[in-house]
Amino acid sequence: MPCPALPDGFDLTDPDLLHRRVPLPEFAELRRAEPVRWIEQPHGVAGFADDGYWAVTRHADVKYVSTHPELFSSWLNTAIIRFTEHIPRDAIDAQRLILLNMDPPEHTRVRQIVQRGFTPRSIRALEDRLRARALAITDAARAHSGPFDFVTEVACELPLQAIAELIGIPQDDRAKIFDWSNKMISYDDPEYAITEEVGAESATELIAYAMNMAADRKQCPAADIVSTLVAAEDEGNLNSDEFGFFVLMLAVAGNETTRNAITHGMHAFLTHPEAWDLYKRERPSTTAEEIVRWATPVNSFQRTATQDTELGGKLIRKGDRVGVFYASANHDPEVFTDPGTFDITRDPNPHLGFGGGGPHYCLGKSLAVLEIDLIFNAIADAMPGLRLVGDPDRLRSAWINGVKHLRVTTA
Repeated sequence: MPCPALPDGFDLTDPDLLHRRVPLPEFAELRRAEPVRWIEQPHGVAGFADDGYWAVTRHADVKYVSTHPELFSSWLNTAIIRFTEHIPRDAIDAQRLILLNMDPPEHTRVRQIVQRGFTPRSIRALEDRLRARALAITDAARAHSGPFDFVTEVACELPLQAIAELIGIPQDDRAKIFDWSNKMISYDDPEYAITEEVGAESATELIAYAMNMAADRKQCPAADIVSTLVAAEDEGNLNSDEFGFFVLMLAVAGNETTRNAITHGMHAFLTHPEAWDLYKRERPSTTAEEIVRWATPVNSFQRTATQDTELGGKLIRKGDRVGVFYASANHDPEVFTDPGTFDITRDPNPHLGFGGGGPHYCLGKSLAVLEIDLIFNAIADAMPGLRLVGDPDRLRSAWINGVKHLRVTTA
């Protein structure tokens, strides 16, 4: 099999790369020629004491890594594939307290507790309130007489409201959650001028806020998910620290990712007008899943090999970092017919935008799908003639496929 024709030093986690584009041509070349490939990096550039990682690009291999936590650990180096060069190791290790970065059996224990908040009944209980919020968001956006930023005016609002509704954050405090979560993930983007220290301070503030909520609910339980999760630690619930880190994860995994899926979905519709016309006419129930496949808001996570193992014909040594590239898996032609086509009627759609299965499969999938369905139904009703004003302004990030600004108009 010929080696892939990639430039020397090409790094799929280079934040300047994702600032410009998702490297779909390079993913295609890797899937064809070397689906498991060692990517060299300058020593320590990602914040780890090593010289690179294995890039896993085929759908089947991404699923394999995701469903074998005994071979590929989230805890050893966390799931974040690239920090900044000078991050202290203890700052990386501190993130092991987040569910995303745990391994079984501890992961199993915490997940069994927090999934109480994501039962079908819990999600159904939010639907009417979120529908009303989606309608209010689009009505407010429609009132603009000229161009506006779809990200700040539409896409960010419903995911933030959903998380806040889920855990009972007062309306007056919801802007704080948005600000803290933005700062935690924007350390690579110069527009925000966010340092690692500022990001860490924001994480600390969010955790402290959540811990105070937990303490309040222990004293005065209410009919909300916080009380359900923390009211009785000795009965298998979360302690205050665990709840704090759970809310931190929600702020990023639930808020940022769904916001970016909505933004990418809107851009896809407005650059594929035939799909937008079809959606406005028929509202296919398959739409949200295709938006997530197309957007793949988390481009990649990582695992670390717990022992020597073979994958894709390559020997991966114990301690090697392994990058699973969901965006590549979601464009694998062995799984998807015409993967480069935005097809809102695609069914089946076994994309990995909610993770590759296994213990870290997205807890909030049903909530995210509900939010996407509600907001696009509301947009189609309130702003059917929405038009692009400019190209997306992409986030500079090593692992998030994010959009900071998207100018649109109803005029």
